[in-house]
Amino acid sequence: MTKSPDPAPEKSQKTNPPPQPRLVIPPDLKAVYSNLVRIAHTPSELVYDFSRLLPGDQEASVLARVMMSPLSAKLFHRALSENLAKYESVYGEIAIPHMQTLADYLFRPPQAPDSPPEK
Repeated sequence: MTKSPDPAPEKSQKTNPPPQPRLVIPPDLKAVYSNLVRIAHTPSELVYDFSRLLPGDQEASVLARVMMSPLSAKLFHRALSENLAKYESVYGEIAIPHMQTLADYLFRPPQAPDSPPEK
C-alpha cells in the first residue's frame, strides 16, 4: 500500500516572521538632524546624503551617507510609508507646502519677518 503525500499546508496558515536582529547603538553615536537629502543611484545601490541647510547658508555639509541595495531601499520605502501613516493617524495629516516644487520651498532665500500692520 502506498502512502499518499502529506497535504500541502494551507496558504491561509500564518508563519511566524523571523526574529528581528537586536540593534546595538554605540554609546558615542551622535544623532544628527537633517532637513535636506540628496539621492543618487547606480544600477546596484541607492545613495542618500543627509545634510542640514540653515537660513542664510549657501552650502550644506553632508552629515551622513547611507547606501542601500535597491531591495533594501524598497523595503525602507514601505516601512517609512507605514510609519508616516501611523504618525498621521495619531497627529493628523502632514501638510506639504503648496509651492511650485519642494525645492522652491527648501531653497528659497531667507524671508524677512512680516511687518506689523500699520495703524
